[in-house]
Amino acid sequence: MDNVISLTERRQELAAASAQRPRNRFARTTFAFDLMLPQTYLAAERVDQMFSGVRWQPASSHCVWTGGVPDVQLAAEAEERAAALNVPLVWPVRYGTPVRPAMRAAALAAELGRGAAFVLAASRLAFCGGFDLGDPEVLAEAAAAANVPLELCLAAAGDAGRDVAIDEAGRRLAERGAHALPALRVGRTIFSGEERLSEAYAAASAAERAPALRPISA
Repeated sequence: MDNVISLTERRQELAAASAQRPRNRFARTTFAFDLMLPQTYLAAERVDQMFSGVRWQPASSHCVWTGGVPDVQLAAEAEERAAALNVPLVWPVRYGTPVRPAMRAAALAAELGRGAAFVLAASRLAFCGGFDLGDPEVLAEAAAAANVPLELCLAAAGDAGRDVAIDEAGRRLAERGAHALPALRVGRTIFSGEERLSEAYAAASAAERAPALRPISA
């Protein structure tokens, strides 16, 4: 795994930049993602930079209606977006295959408050390096990058019981109108698709600025 050392350097650069910029908190915002999707990779770094305090929620894209768009079209759209965003995009060998172990590990990372770091590392390994997120070595690299204990990460990756919550998260989003992942939920409003991050940010910023309602005194 020596050929992904550059990820560590990139994380250090992002950490330094993050420490220098003011950060707003968006505790009422949830970022729902599926690590099998290149759109998650395209969105994750911007979500981490734009939002602070956002909840990172793994959700099964198979439980979210996509309108029957063929995988080849989704892949072409991802390539167009990557070019527009000026970021690299490399296809994993098993692209299109659910990455259940990685999603379970991501759920653990989120519980530990390391969801953002894990998703950034895992999605870069998959869509910058073309690595298979089903490989325990690759998961170990993502865990190390996110400072998630390796033993806990691998145990979570093998825990099929975590799939229930991940699938349910996808179903709840679909019921609320989501048609694609990743998605940002701001209060009760769903913003589906990585291209809607700016809209979600504007809505979340407005919600944070809104004064809290005070109870009426008797």
